[in-house]
Amino acid sequence: MTTIQSLSFDELEEVYELFAAAVDTAGADKETLLLSKLCLTLAYRLGDFDQVEEALRIAEKDLDR
Repeated sequence: MTTIQSLSFDELEEVYELFAAAVDTAGADKETLLLSKLCLTLAYRLGDFDQVEEALRIAEKDLDR
């Protein structure tokens, strides 16, 4: 089992900025590919299927907002 360590609010803001910059650099035509590769890379590094599944369920909520 993997120990989950949360990011601080400041780190989370920094991650958001990194995501935004990476998406801008990739462009609209490569955004989906970039985010898919990122998700798979993070899932692999996390190494905990249950945590990945839970994160996916959380991300799926309220997509129409």
